[in-house]
Amino acid sequence: MFELHHLSAQELWDWIRRGEVTAREAVDHYLARIERLDSDGPAGAGLGAFVTVTAEAARDRADHLGERVPTSRPLWGLPAADKDLYDRAGVVTRNGTTSLPARSASADHPLVAAADAAGSVSLGKTASPEFGMSSSSETRFGTTRNPYDTARAPGGSSSGAAVAVAAGLLPAAIGSDGGGSVRIPAAATGLVGLKPSRGRVPAMPGRSGVGGLSVAGPLTRSVADAGMSLDALVRPTGLDEPEPYALVTPDVGDGPFTAAAVRGEGRFVVGVLDGSPWDDTVDVVVDPAARAAVATAIRVLGEVGHGIEDVAMPRTPYAEAFRVAWESSAARLPLVPGIDLRATTPLVGWLVDRGQHLTGTQVLDAMTALDAFSVSLIGAFDRFDAVLTPTLALTPRPLGWYGDDPEEDFRRQCAYSPWTSMANVSGLPAITLPVDVTDDDHPDGAGLPMGVQLIGRPGGERVLLAIGAQLERRLRWQRRHPPAWTA
Repeated sequence: MFELHHLSAQELWDWIRRGEVTAREAVDHYLARIERLDSDGPAGAGLGAFVTVTAEAARDRADHLGERVPTSRPLWGLPAADKDLYDRAGVVTRNGTTSLPARSASADHPLVAAADAAGSVSLGKTASPEFGMSSSSETRFGTTRNPYDTARAPGGSSSGAAVAVAAGLLPAAIGSDGGGSVRIPAAATGLVGLKPSRGRVPAMPGRSGVGGLSVAGPLTRSVADAGMSLDALVRPTGLDEPEPYALVTPDVGDGPFTAAAVRGEGRFVVGVLDGSPWDDTVDVVVDPAARAAVATAIRVLGEVGHGIEDVAMPRTPYAEAFRVAWESSAARLPLVPGIDLRATTPLVGWLVDRGQHLTGTQVLDAMTALDAFSVSLIGAFDRFDAVLTPTLALTPRPLGWYGDDPEEDFRRQCAYSPWTSMANVSGLPAITLPVDVTDDDHPDGAGLPMGVQLIGRPGGERVLLAIGAQLERRLRWQRRHPPAWTA
């Protein structure tokens, strides 16, 4: 039987625009699914995608949007949610932690304001691990479960957003990605996840935090929905956005990102990467299912007519410098008003301790090393329109896999996703595409999503979307859903 969540985000927006459904009806449908599937109950899903549901505020906003849809607003009337690291006025931002007092935010984060300007309707806050510093989905507030296998994790840090989209609790979502936090959970839950170029999104211009690692990006079920969501992030009102703090990002191609994602045109040269930046410090074991996903992508790309060439990972030092950057990002947490560091998770406590023992010289040396790595990586990739890697080295991890030892937790994060963080360091755009699933012979069972990552040139999001659309037409992953989809 047809239900509203069977529509893509683009289709739902078009239905709202043409008056076939109202924003209020869409909001009510998704709120009912959240109530039924997100917590433990008769359906038994207990997905844990949301930490806060703001049903009354969502219905009120939907009612006040009106029946006339401004065609310039790319998300008008679409149900959405805020990752629980970003403030929405009047709503508690938990940051995945019990170490802070539960106080309502006084103002909207720029990313939240941009989503509102695009016309979306927030249904609440989606789960994230503590301060977004982990790939675990087990927090002080509960566990976020992978809808393809609820004994497995969706990855982080945009874990709740990914689960909500994959299970049909949202049509699309916006996450943030500082080392893979959009692409990791997207790959583990069978979604498209796009990390834009540094400076592409005005609401997160790339000047905050050590190394400017974090950028906002969409998690969607299709490439076209990813293009539409990126248009909303870059031009929420359909007009040129004031960008007084944004970095200058090269613009490869022209027109809306949605158009590139829908047309899926072009023939390109794709490099297939050998190695990862963590190989010298972490034992990176690549599951056969990850290799099979890359093989599937190579086969289809060849059938389309793209050039395929090998490229070697540059051997520029990376791991220790990235580790210093990650540790230093936690060093200021003790200055957050009202924080109780005794209540943090072992990983965050360990990162805080290590970060506070770093010297200024160590941090500056790490930034210099990461700059040198970026120059080396961009130079090695320059002759390719995109570079192909697995997104994750392993299948979606069982709950509890990261353990309680913080150093081992960090090592396992790097071994699980050894190809994601280098795109943040270099500022390059990257997209994960759900090209495959595990087969019946896999020891972890059949049907677990496996993705590949494409890393583009600076400003090359349109090329990534075009290649993704070509793969999607042939592999039809947008028709693949977890059991909760029909619940």
